[in-house]
Amino acid sequence: MQKRDYYEILELSRNASSEEIKKAYRKKAIQFHPDKNPDDKTAEEKFKEAAEAYEVLSNPEKRQRYDQFGHAGVNSGGGFSGGGMSMDDIFSQFGDIFGDAFGGGFGSFFGGSRRGQQRSVNRGTNIRIKVKLSLDEILTGTTKKIKVNKYVSCQHCNGTGEQNGNSHNTCSSCNGSGVQTRVTQTILGHMQTTSACQTCGGEGKVITQKCTHCYGEGIVQGDEVIEIKIPAGVSEGVQLSMSGKGNAARRGGVNGDLIILIEEEEHPELIRDGNDLLYNLFISVPDAILGNTAEIPTIDGKAKIKIEPGTQSGKILRLRGKGLPELQGYGKGDLLVRINVFIPSNLNREERKVLEKLQSSESFDPKSESKSRLFDKFRGIF
Repeated sequence: MQKRDYYEILELSRNASSEEIKKAYRKKAIQFHPDKNPDDKTAEEKFKEAAEAYEVLSNPEKRQRYDQFGHAGVNSGGGFSGGGMSMDDIFSQFGDIFGDAFGGGFGSFFGGSRRGQQRSVNRGTNIRIKVKLSLDEILTGTTKKIKVNKYVSCQHCNGTGEQNGNSHNTCSSCNGSGVQTRVTQTILGHMQTTSACQTCGGEGKVITQKCTHCYGEGIVQGDEVIEIKIPAGVSEGVQLSMSGKGNAARRGGVNGDLIILIEEEEHPELIRDGNDLLYNLFISVPDAILGNTAEIPTIDGKAKIKIEPGTQSGKILRLRGKGLPELQGYGKGDLLVRINVFIPSNLNREERKVLEKLQSSESFDPKSESKSRLFDKFRGIF
């Protein structure tokens, strides 16, 4: 099923400001919130859809890729951004945009059922890698398996950082909320400020016995083999993103993203120009005058072209559809063949005589019986 346009989901114009994006998401989230629409699967899907759109459009880097390449820039399959957000991910990542406007945050506006989401959420860092592709791979798209060295969740404590998985106490300073509220008197009256609890770092709990393998961090250094699906038509400099495939977050937080930067390998014979391919074909003077056929390389094989009699050096022949596909689009570019007539620089005496006789002739017509033997010699020169 094809995904809807993110701007359409949030009912925004493509030049919407960051504040307009935030307000639009807030409106949709309130409208389709699960607590407001209990047991309504359609509302839940719209709630997730709005969160996915906000995740991309609120991030300047992801928004730029989406504006340029559409869903392929941020959602190319294999776990790319947006496709696998759970409800907990949504509340933990975006709940703070509601602040305290409704008495305690995102969840409490709808009855407080998600009060725990006020806690600080650890976030893993992004990882950037480069993937080099040949034109053959760009033509059809490809799947790469890459081993990435990064922080992964500790298997001994399941990422909690706690020995035996349950070695913590509720923070006494914030009573498990992860936040502390202070009220101060100002000339304007009472002012309430909320900040992360300094005792527990906003997590709402204090570990009493740390995991001996990760020392309470919940993450360790390790390797992961990641399968990356790359769509056809990408180009040098394109960035793709895989959500949650970056460094694992401390103690079960939200993982970072894996950013894939595309690099192109040079083709030995073809030159890329956008979605078109360029090829320089060198032919002899006799072939340019008399015509001939030539075999030229394409990305996926060979093609024969006809050299018409009297072809001039610099002429461009176009093979339609023999170029590269549009990224997330329809159709392909063309293969442009530039004709270059090769002129020899060194001639022996006999070769020069043949050319001088042709030069004195009124026409280079190869059908003339009187000149047929000259043309045979002429072909031998080149």
